[in-house]
Amino acid sequence: MRKGTIPRASRAGGRAAYVVQYLVAMRRIIILMLLLGGMQLIVPLGAGGQGSQALLTFGFLILAAYTIGELATVIKLPKIVGYLAAGVVFGPSVLNTVTAVTRQQLEPVSSLAIALIAFLAGAELRWGEVKSRGTIIGKILLSEFTLSFVAVGLLLVLLRDWIPFLRGLPTSQVVAFSMLFAAMAVVHSPAVTMALLTETGARGPVARTTLGVVLVSDVVVVLLFSGVLALARYLVPPTGTDAAAVSLASVAWEIGGAVLIGSLLGGAVALYLRFVDRELFLFAIIVAFFGAEIAHLAHVETLLTLLTAGFVMENVSRHGEGEVLRQAMERSAAPVFVVFFALAGAEMALGDVGALWFLIIPIVLVRTAAMWVGTLLGARWAGASEEGRYVWMGLISQAGVAIGLATVVVQVYPNRGAQMQTLFLAVLAINQTIGPILFRHALVRSGEASDAARSASPAPEAAPVTTPTSARPGVG
Repeated sequence: MRKGTIPRASRAGGRAAYVVQYLVAMRRIIILMLLLGGMQLIVPLGAGGQGSQALLTFGFLILAAYTIGELATVIKLPKIVGYLAAGVVFGPSVLNTVTAVTRQQLEPVSSLAIALIAFLAGAELRWGEVKSRGTIIGKILLSEFTLSFVAVGLLLVLLRDWIPFLRGLPTSQVVAFSMLFAAMAVVHSPAVTMALLTETGARGPVARTTLGVVLVSDVVVVLLFSGVLALARYLVPPTGTDAAAVSLASVAWEIGGAVLIGSLLGGAVALYLRFVDRELFLFAIIVAFFGAEIAHLAHVETLLTLLTAGFVMENVSRHGEGEVLRQAMERSAAPVFVVFFALAGAEMALGDVGALWFLIIPIVLVRTAAMWVGTLLGARWAGASEEGRYVWMGLISQAGVAIGLATVVVQVYPNRGAQMQTLFLAVLAINQTIGPILFRHALVRSGEASDAARSASPAPEAAPVTTPTSARPGVG
């Protein structure tokens, strides 16, 4: 056989695999069309009962979003992009299968998903993993976080006259909302990172440093976001409140109280795992639900409370106990995450996104450039120039925590928050698409990917619904 030629059997096998993949995709599309047709026939029958209509929509979104997520993998896109796309297609912007009223009725699903995301993010942060590379992780994170936060926030301030949620506001409020957006923009994605490390088998310095940065960043970003949101509520009181009601003492309690209550909750969960350790599937949902309710009743930050609880549970529990709870939580939360991302897509107004393309591109470029420069500076500061060349590519992706933060902003500021969420989700969709591709390229170029991964075509998975041995669902 001449050098450089491809065996005939290999070419035939490749064509056969392509045909099979095509047929599977077509079958999924047909099933989706049948589901949509059945939905359109059944919905009028339950028009008088809003609860039953919301339950029907919930079931339809699980099937529809999962199907489109699987189709997204055929064209080498992460599943989460498919979930978001399903929400856009079946939301008010296109087919209106998921109406605005139904979306409001499913708001408890979003709240539960946010709680699960925060708890799982905290549970991913193992003290031993961070401690071994603490200096490098800390310096890279400080440099790229600071530069990214300042760069994105400053860009929004400069473009205030073209940004809907900033237009016409006084300077103090422009700064407050710009900081809120920037606090969301600096979020990374542990789910994408762990999925690609599992796929490529990478275990070298670049892989370990990237994983450490994205895990620690979840804690830092929730602290940052909590402080910025509290400041924004002080400068721009939400409808129905006044500035006097948002005192510095209440701001301090929102953050400090969240850490205290989260620590107590995490300790209680660890005790349950040690002495009871039963019905973990149901217990996982109860932890997230009651954790969020306790945070609401105590007037503390929900995300920080659940994140602290997950961190304390993981680091106080005996070896293996926390892993068992995480697996149970992932199984029980899988449909919740799928619907959560689909609802986030339904929130996107295509008309607004199309009108904001001239803002989306600069934000993506400035964020990427800031992370690149910040990582290089941090790595040089820590004396790890090799990591600096590649780690930034693993920081581009965004997912669960970022969407959770955007949802929190909408809950506090329904009008301007919805406009901010639309712009942010459009930026996130681009980052979530290019991020896995860049990180896989970094692992291959650094020589840390396995031989099989180097020869395989890139198909990174960043789905929130995975097995426990791959990416954990919706963590980031």
